Amino acid sequence: MTESTHVPDDADVVVVGAGLAGLAAAGAVQRAGRSVVVLEAADGVGGRVRTDLVDGFRLDRGFQVLLTAYPEVSSQLDVDALDLRAFDPGSMVWSGRRLHTLGDPTRRPGMLLSSVVAPVGSVIDKVRLAGLLHRLRKADPVSLLRAPDVTTLTALRDLGFSTRIIDRFFRPLLGGIQLDPRLSASNRMASIILRCLATGDSAVPAMGMQAIPDQLAAALAPGTVHLDTPVRSVAPGVVTLDDGRAVRARRVIVATDGPRAAGLLGDRVPLTASRVVSCVWFAAPVAPIGSRLIVLDGTLTGPALNVAVMTNVAPEYSTDGRALIAAACPAIEMMGDELSVAVKRQLRGWWGPAVDGWTSLRTDTIHHGQPDSQPPFRPKQPVALGDGLFVCGDHRDTPSIQGALFSGRRTGEAVVASLA
Repeated sequence: MTESTHVPDDADVVVVGAGLAGLAAAGAVQRAGRSVVVLEAADGVGGRVRTDLVDGFRLDRGFQVLLTAYPEVSSQLDVDALDLRAFDPGSMVWSGRRLHTLGDPTRRPGMLLSSVVAPVGSVIDKVRLAGLLHRLRKADPVSLLRAPDVTTLTALRDLGFSTRIIDRFFRPLLGGIQLDPRLSASNRMASIILRCLATGDSAVPAMGMQAIPDQLAAALAPGTVHLDTPVRSVAPGVVTLDDGRAVRARRVIVATDGPRAAGLLGDRVPLTASRVVSCVWFAAPVAPIGSRLIVLDGTLTGPALNVAVMTNVAPEYSTDGRALIAAACPAIEMMGDELSVAVKRQLRGWWGPAVDGWTSLRTDTIHHGQPDSQPPFRPKQPVALGDGLFVCGDHRDTPSIQGALFSGRRTGEAVVASLA
């Protein structure tokens, strides 16, 4: 990586943005033997996938996990080198009185009894859930994304699930992943997520989510990525930096989030709605539980919808043995101290006065946590805009790490083909 003063005057391709999509696009272009320059406004690669060292802890920017069943993960990343730490399949659900375990007995037979008796739904609900996961494991992902689409809530009701299991399990689980507690998002996307949860692991790299973009950037030639280099404008054949310098290119790829892409490309890219999410990080002398399961708020009283003891999963997230807890608050946009106090009050109801001794490390509020995916959701949007301009990002495919990686790769390959 280089400083902004070393940005070349021209290249075959300029990529604006060094998030996962931009890095994937640059890799595809470079592997084809074309020169590429990546311009990034921030001080590091990754976009929304970043990790910071705070008071001896590794804090991702918001609670994030990597679903290993995503196809692009195995095709674009050296998974072994990421040194992944996996959550156990299943969850713990807060019922208002205590935590109950709801696991996947096909992968963890020891969770069968606790799952059967957990008061998160009827026995029929749990039989239906097992049947749904069985069907999704066998389903073709492409077919799932082409199926008739409705909201996730409508689909669950049509499948016969009770209000109890929808509210106690599906809303905090899928609502946490899709940043959509109302379950108003696409059932196509929800089906893909459930399939990934049923067939792979939810994991984090031992060194934090930053390891993913760092690995992609390390595969690029030295001097490809230029940090602290904000872009003022984009036009066919030229990218103008904030300091007025121009970089000329035969092709330009805008690989930013949806709102920024719309700002740079105007009416070539419609502005897409965004889903907001906040995350409060706590340090604790000891972990409140010993489990590697994600904890769901089955009462929906919030503000935290799901909670994870990160150091139970990845001890490397702490440098001194203290526990690190992430409390994710989808669709919550609240001032840092106010949200921290509210979450602490909520979790005191779960784990008692010991929570009073926790230290608030940071509150992340990500205004563009994910692009919206209202039904009918149509992934794989066009990436070629004409006049040598291209766009990629999870807003052009699925709102996920998979979508960002896939969108970047297919855009890079499209650019290479256009240069042939």
